[in-house]
Amino acid sequence: MAISTSPGVIASSEAVAPAADQPAVRIPTPAGKKKKGDGLVALAYLAPGFTGFVFFIVVPLIGSLVISLFEWPLFGSPTFIGFANYEKLFGDPTFYTVLLNTVIFAFVYTAVNLALALGVSLWLTTKLKFSGFWRVIFFLPAITPMVANALIWRLMLSQDGLLNSLLGTFGIEGASWLSDSRFALLAVITMSVWQSFGYNVIVLSAGLGGIPKEILEASRVDGTSAWNRLRFIILPMISPSLFFTMTMTMIGAFQVFVQPQILTQGGPGESTNTFVLYLYRNGFVFDKLGYASALAWILFIVVMLITALQFAGQKKWVNYDK
Repeated sequence: MAISTSPGVIASSEAVAPAADQPAVRIPTPAGKKKKGDGLVALAYLAPGFTGFVFFIVVPLIGSLVISLFEWPLFGSPTFIGFANYEKLFGDPTFYTVLLNTVIFAFVYTAVNLALALGVSLWLTTKLKFSGFWRVIFFLPAITPMVANALIWRLMLSQDGLLNSLLGTFGIEGASWLSDSRFALLAVITMSVWQSFGYNVIVLSAGLGGIPKEILEASRVDGTSAWNRLRFIILPMISPSLFFTMTMTMIGAFQVFVQPQILTQGGPGESTNTFVLYLYRNGFVFDKLGYASALAWILFIVVMLITALQFAGQKKWVNYDK
C-alpha cells in the first residue's frame, strides 16, 4: 500500500514501520544519571569489607579505649579508675626505657633494611644470570614462619652456637650475643633485617624495573657517573616505592614482638624490652589489661604521629611524575 503525500513523493508503509527482524535499539543512560538499584549494588559490594572493618578494627579500638579507663584483671571484676592508668604509665621509668629501645630499634632497623634492600635490588637489575633465583632466595625468609627463624637464630647466636664456633676457628673469641646488653639489641636488629628485607627487595626491584631503559642509556651516553645516575635519575624515579617501603617498615618496626621475645625474652635487664613485648607482659603475665590497653593507645598515637610526619615530609622528595 502506498500513500501519496505530495507531488513526486511517495511514502511506503514499509519505510514507516521497522522491520520485524531488526534488533531494538537500547537508549543509553545519560552520563551522571544513576540507574535504579545502583546504590543497593554498591552497598552489597561494600558490606563484607565494611562489616569486617567495623568488627575487627573499630570495635576493638573503642573497646581497648574503654578498658584503658579501668583496673581490669584478666579474671575478675573491673573497677573504673579514669585516666589513672595513663598517669601511672607516664610515671613508670620502665615505660621510657621500653620506648627508647623501640625507637632505636625502629630507626636503625628501617635504615639498615632499606639500604640493604636497595643495594640488593640494584645488583639484581644488572645483567645478572639467574636473577630470578636470587630474588627467591632473598625473599624466602620473609615467607617462612618468624618463630622458626627466631629459634634458629637463637641457636646460632648462643654461647656455644654456630657463630662463636666459626669465630673460634679464626682465633677470635666469641661474645655473649644474646646475654650481653652491649650486643643483645644489635642481635635482635640483625635477625629482624635478615627476616624481612627480602620483601622490600621485591618492591624496589619492581620500581627499578619501571624506569625506562632509554633514560638510563642516554645518561650513560652523556657520560653521567654511576653515583649521579643513582642520585638524580634512579632514586627520584623509584621514590614512591622507597616511600612505601619506608613507611610500612617503620610501622612494622614499632610493633616488633616475636624476635625479642624468643631471642632474649626482653633481656638482659630491659635492654631489648620493646613496646609490644612490655604491653603483652602487662596484659597476660601481670594480669593488668587496663594498663596494657593504655600502653596500646600510646603506641597507636606514636605510630600515627610518625606516619603523619612521613606523609608530610614526602612532599619534598617523593616524585610521582615519571
